[in-house]
Amino acid sequence: MDVLIVGAGEMGRWFGDAIATESSVAFTDVDAAAAEVAAEAVDGRAVSLETDERFEAVCLAVPMTAVEAAIEAHAHKSRTATLDVSGVMEPALEAMAAHAPDRERVSLHPLFAPERAPGSIAVVRDEPGPVSANILETLRERGNEMIETTATEHDEAMESVQAAAHTAVLSFALAAETVPEGFETPIYEGLRELAEQVTDGTPRVYADIQGAFDGADDVAAAAARIAEADPAEFESLYRDARDRWHAGDRE
Repeated sequence: MDVLIVGAGEMGRWFGDAIATESSVAFTDVDAAAAEVAAEAVDGRAVSLETDERFEAVCLAVPMTAVEAAIEAHAHKSRTATLDVSGVMEPALEAMAAHAPDRERVSLHPLFAPERAPGSIAVVRDEPGPVSANILETLRERGNEMIETTATEHDEAMESVQAAAHTAVLSFALAAETVPEGFETPIYEGLRELAEQVTDGTPRVYADIQGAFDGADDVAAAAARIAEADPAEFESLYRDARDRWHAGDRE
């Protein structure tokens, strides 16, 4: 199977490496040199963004903000299947339906940074078929767990899993101070480790997530309520949080 990967960033390179044992991989990117490097790493090849060549499958591995335009520009290069690993599903699948209506259509979201692979991958099989099924099976054989979902369920979950979680951690990173050695509590230490992990990433990726998904405003509003609460209201908010996260303990 020959696969074109549009986007030679971290996620595109992860996808290419994950399927290279079963597929012939080509890369294209606005940065031609990056496409060459990515292709060399998997014994593949680089092609021009303007190529008129067609492939069994095309995978869009571009930022969330660019996925709709990328699908419009490149979906026609697929003979059979169009996929994406952008991380936002409803806009991607709507664009695939518009520009690749007669192709297999699958949206994937690896729920991990490429260097932490393998892991869980959210999957929506909008228009399944044998080519995309073969790619998914290859990813599963590489040790990944495929989480079947819907575009709506996924995108709503990302409001908490990504937008709210990142906002909370980055807010701590901006507000808290480092403390003398030995003063750390388990909670502080855990948040410090999360802050170090999040701030070791790519700022644009986190900015794209905040632009794509709601969630940050809810965190800001909750923090404001906590900051302004008197002792009685604080206890009430604490109990609300406990009830939300420990409901199963009482069942």
